[in-house]
Amino acid sequence: MKTVFALPVEGMTCAACAARLEKVLNRLPGLNAQVSFATRKAALTLDPDHAPLKEITEAVERAGFSVMPEHITLAIEGMTCASCSARITKVLERQDGVSASVNLANGKAEIDFIPGAVTVNDLIGIITKAGFSATVAGTDDTARKARRQQEKRRLQLELAAGILLTAPLLLEMVGGMHLMLPRWIQLVLATLVQFGLGAKFYRGAWVALRGGGANMDVLVALGTTVAWFASAVITVSGLPEQVWFESGATVLTLVTAGRLMETGARNRAAAGVERLARLQPVTAHVETSDGVQDRPAASLTTGDVFVIRPGEAVPTDGLILSGESSLDEAMLTGESMPVGRGPGDPVRGGTINGAGVLRVRATAVGADTALARITRMVDEAEGSKAPIERLVDRVSGIFVPVILVIALLTLGGGWLVTGSFDRSLINTVAVLVVACPCALGLATPTAIMVGAGRGAAAGLLFRSAEALEQTGRIGVLLMDKTGTLTEGRPQVSGIFPQDGVTETELLALAAGLEGDSAHPLARAVREAAATRQIAPDVIDGNRAVTGHGLEGVHEGAGVRLGSARFLGKTPSGDAGNAMSSGETLIGVEKDTALLGWLAVADTIRPDAVQAVALLKHYGIRPVMVTGDTQAAALRVAEAVGISEVQAEVLPGDKADAVKKARAGVTSGTLIGMAGDGINDAPALASADVGIAMGGGTDVALETADVVLMRSRLLALVDAVSLSRATSRKIRQNLFFACIYNALGVPLAAFGVLPPMLSGAAMAMSSVSVVASALLLNRWKPLSARNTGRSE
Repeated sequence: MKTVFALPVEGMTCAACAARLEKVLNRLPGLNAQVSFATRKAALTLDPDHAPLKEITEAVERAGFSVMPEHITLAIEGMTCASCSARITKVLERQDGVSASVNLANGKAEIDFIPGAVTVNDLIGIITKAGFSATVAGTDDTARKARRQQEKRRLQLELAAGILLTAPLLLEMVGGMHLMLPRWIQLVLATLVQFGLGAKFYRGAWVALRGGGANMDVLVALGTTVAWFASAVITVSGLPEQVWFESGATVLTLVTAGRLMETGARNRAAAGVERLARLQPVTAHVETSDGVQDRPAASLTTGDVFVIRPGEAVPTDGLILSGESSLDEAMLTGESMPVGRGPGDPVRGGTINGAGVLRVRATAVGADTALARITRMVDEAEGSKAPIERLVDRVSGIFVPVILVIALLTLGGGWLVTGSFDRSLINTVAVLVVACPCALGLATPTAIMVGAGRGAAAGLLFRSAEALEQTGRIGVLLMDKTGTLTEGRPQVSGIFPQDGVTETELLALAAGLEGDSAHPLARAVREAAATRQIAPDVIDGNRAVTGHGLEGVHEGAGVRLGSARFLGKTPSGDAGNAMSSGETLIGVEKDTALLGWLAVADTIRPDAVQAVALLKHYGIRPVMVTGDTQAAALRVAEAVGISEVQAEVLPGDKADAVKKARAGVTSGTLIGMAGDGINDAPALASADVGIAMGGGTDVALETADVVLMRSRLLALVDAVSLSRATSRKIRQNLFFACIYNALGVPLAAFGVLPPMLSGAAMAMSSVSVVASALLLNRWKPLSARNTGRSE
């Protein structure tokens, strides 16, 4: 079984770093890595025989980067002596990527762990299994924010120092003043900037070169060093030629300013996952033998009973035991209207309670909650790479060597043609500085990050960047009927017992055969029996005949339930009329004798007609694929506007329907599949883009590339719309990044763009690309566009 998690990496300064690290990691056995410069994460897929985590982190460090472990403090109860703390330390450190320090005196464990390889819930479980209890005393969120603030302050201080030291070097440029510092003073100021402010670029360049690659630090360090070194030689030698101290110092200051702005913009782009994480409340009101007590929400365990007061956020997933209220689930599903909830209904962590008081039993905690799964999916999507990004990475990998060649040609060719070494040298510096591949490297991942975060806010979960990019390129969309085009809650609309059989006998036997099946038709039959207060018959050896029906033994006789084809019977009379009108018929037989038919009808989703029309407007060809009868399928298809129907398709054949659809289209046309049931899972996996409807089965949700948290078909249209908006933004960003380099490099080579302007342009290119990606936040789902509601 493969393991997937995102490894946080620090030290990358451009897309070339990400490409180099990805190459290093993919050399390790059993490991597939995708490294994102924008998210500073390596998405790792580990085979069972993968290299040890320690070897992976060492490979990251050998490549010149570092893995930042997360830190957590757990409060531990039950320790009585030093051997207890030693034991806890030992069991924790058996986990790959975990180091722990357990303090008996204060009853706390300070734990560093590689996020993704192990979770906080896992750590608590390990300690509990060792015979102790643990609760979260603090989370790494505070430490992570502190690190970001520290980085921001460091860049701000560096920028302030750079401005103070560089400003005097620019006196000559102040209009009409004609001031110039003595060259020795210029040398001192420029040297402080070059080796103080520029130290980080030298470190980055050294790490990159030591690892066998080159990045933007190499270009910046090389360009500014050339300018400083030539000026220093002229100054020390007392020569009268021009110096370029101000050029190198200004470039370093501007690049630092750009990095500061880029850091801020990138943090805003990554706010989607943090927003989801903040939905989890800190405290839960837990019922104990001593009454209701406040405890950290992270310490909740399955089975705990807690109270949710009016206006509070739900601390974890659970089932309502008592109380009624309405819940605002917009933060998870994008649904604008609160949903009524009462006893027996599920609640999800992070949603907001209305005016009622609810008493809830926890059914999932920690990493198993819907919020945690959503956060993990968005995090993985942001850390993954779209197909177009891999091409960009390959271009970035050869970009720096190509620019170095162009710089040498600028120096040698310019000197040869113009005879001016000074001019050729300054042009070379400008080429080196302007040709940063940062904008190119940021163009795609920042758009993916914003798009994935925007989708999560609207209840559209894209499992990967590839899914986010490809959903908008679907040409043919296969759609399941029940649960996708219809509400998925069919009801028994007619009961047709044979002569000598009562409705009660027919329903009791049918409900008994359906057992506890989660199939919508089974639920409809059980609800019909319950409504009439009919107790289901007891069936022995009840088993499902996949795609056909159910069979078992009742009072020693063989009984079966299923379609007319399964039973080999032909409906007639009222039952035949019901089938002809498009209702689904379920037959029941005993000892091969037909006992009667149940007609079941489903309600078409209210937004199905509009959604299908919009899909057609987008150029997508909808096709209904269902296991239902031809008549039932045609009834729904005609109502919603679908002209292509494949009915009576067995579950195993739905995947074949995807293959046939792919064979019938031109190369490059993507096939999508939308469904919600277990029987849709193979087709969802076979399609280029599998889309699971909200409220679908776990299997469908885990298999799909896109999960729609809203139970509305228009969410599918929103997914296509957001995908297309994100792809447009990626193309715009790549165009601007490429046109920037395509214009900037020749302008610099021919002396039109001086080094200072090159530095400013380079910094602003990265900032403009990130800012452009942030404009994607203006995208709104259809429901918000119709109501004007702000997401």
